[in-house]
Amino acid sequence: MHLTRRLFTTAAAFVLATALSTAPPAAAAPTASAPTVSAPCTSMWEAVQRAAVRKPAGNEGPVATTMSPLVRYLRRGEKVRSCVVAVGRGGRSAYRECGGGSQWRIVLGGQVPARCLKRARP
Repeated sequence: MHLTRRLFTTAAAFVLATALSTAPPAAAAPTASAPTVSAPCTSMWEAVQRAAVRKPAGNEGPVATTMSPLVRYLRRGEKVRSCVVAVGRGGRSAYRECGGGSQWRIVLGGQVPARCLKRARP
């Protein structure tokens, strides 16, 4: 009985391997219109008021806090490029300037409170 089962299993595996090798590919290659490299960031933001750019310290995690080291200040009306938002979970990542909140926009050099920025006009 073991010999019959072994022959049946071997024959089934052979038929399956043959069918898979002659079948057309399941997924077609990506089309030429699909981008392979992500598009560069073109989202421009303007500072509503003077705002601090802070960089998270090594022991703070990925989101800046009000105690994070100060990198520089954005002047009112200064334009920066930002496509990513870091969301803190309250506590020390919450800020009071520009109306408060815990969302930080990632800009060159660090992070700025999201409410201190507005979308810049083209």
